[in-house]
Amino acid sequence: MSIAAMSLWFMGCDDYDTFTTDRSATLQFSTDQVVFDTLITTRPSATKTLAVYNHGDKGVRIREVRLASGAASPFRINIDGQDMSRTADNRVTDFEVRRRDSIMIRAEVTVPEWNSDEPQEVSDRLILTLESGVEQSVALSVVGQDAFYLNARTLTQDTTLSARRPILVSGWLTVAENVTVTMEAGTRLLFHDDAGMTVNGCIVANGTLEKPVVFRGDRIDHIFDYLPYDRLPGRWQGITLTTKSAGNILNYADIHGGTYGIICALPGEGETAVPITDDTPARLTLTNSLVHNTKGVGLLLYDTRAEIANTEISNALGRCVDLVGGDVTFTFCTIAQFYPLDANRGDALHIANVADGKYHALRRADFINCVITGYADDVVMGDWIPEDMLPEGVSQAEANYHFLHCFMATEIPSSEDFQSCVYDDPANECAHDKNFLLMDTHALLYDFTPVEGSHIRGIANPAYITSWPYDRRGRTRSPNANPNAGCYEN
Repeated sequence: MSIAAMSLWFMGCDDYDTFTTDRSATLQFSTDQVVFDTLITTRPSATKTLAVYNHGDKGVRIREVRLASGAASPFRINIDGQDMSRTADNRVTDFEVRRRDSIMIRAEVTVPEWNSDEPQEVSDRLILTLESGVEQSVALSVVGQDAFYLNARTLTQDTTLSARRPILVSGWLTVAENVTVTMEAGTRLLFHDDAGMTVNGCIVANGTLEKPVVFRGDRIDHIFDYLPYDRLPGRWQGITLTTKSAGNILNYADIHGGTYGIICALPGEGETAVPITDDTPARLTLTNSLVHNTKGVGLLLYDTRAEIANTEISNALGRCVDLVGGDVTFTFCTIAQFYPLDANRGDALHIANVADGKYHALRRADFINCVITGYADDVVMGDWIPEDMLPEGVSQAEANYHFLHCFMATEIPSSEDFQSCVYDDPANECAHDKNFLLMDTHALLYDFTPVEGSHIRGIANPAYITSWPYDRRGRTRSPNANPNAGCYEN
């Protein structure tokens, strides 16, 4: 037999192009259901991919692919390059899956608005009818949630933001001078990546333990199966409180994933700085709250009177807390610098009476029963204006900072400004990140509750329990034993 004849004989024996109508020959799917992340109605989903395999020895023809809901379905399907949504009834025909081969199906969905405060589930089925008459299907489902919208808006009159639905913010949200914006418990503000908030008046966040007021980005889907976009930093801008702003009260606020967290800003162009006196109202009261995972600074306080208590400020690429001048008290706070995505992270705490070569009077910076730590052995830094640059009559002694009953990662100081403090010891088996219950740098999940053996436990002054009888999660601080430093009990 010639070589050409042998080639023809082998080709005739090759059943690569042989197809079967045997009803036992079916297809296998990479999953039997495609579940989308919860979506804001009218906003398209990310694309989900579904593989369809033929593990058999003969090819299988698909006579028809359709959506059970037909043209009314909100789901969009592209199968092997054909867009079903371009057809009148979401139906396409005639596909082949050769032996031991596969085809790809890509699915998307946009849930229509239905004017409801409650989320609702939408489902459908993708049905494949084989040439043999066998029907196979994949379930499709998504939960849709209606939202309220604030687009590049300036609020010029007192306003209460509702917790009934998420509030999507596009562009910049501005609170005008002398205007108060109140947020109900459970209010959720979802900011687009170019959006943030500037407050010239004041904001009042009336969160509770069960229903915090949330400030976050607007991506509510996943970048990977284990990682939602919401755990990434830089998903939106942040909150700026101008020097015109005073009386901001944020209780049980959850501020995370921004380019920055909260900035109490310097005077704007044409404005004059007003020295803080005993009568100056607080610009910010931040209690029982969270400022976490920012691409820049977490909390920046310029010349600000503020009270921060029972609050976690953690994981900033910039400094977690940057304090320049002002009059500030931190009580039962956890300031933790374990930003995982860049080794060039800033300090946990920076205190200064100088910025851009100008003096900023630091009337008071008290840290009571706080945790201030991070990956580094020294995460507490300061900058002080040279004495020859001080204004007349001002003494360098006006640094005015005090640390009382704190747990700190810093060089052990000899100053009387540090009293009854415990210092993070690298030789201790619970040093730095080992002090805490959960430090999952892969999935970006953290729990800064101190573990057994941590020197954070039981070192706080119990005299402050009267004002703060519960930790940030509602656990009781016992009057019969010293509480933990920081905002978390065990």
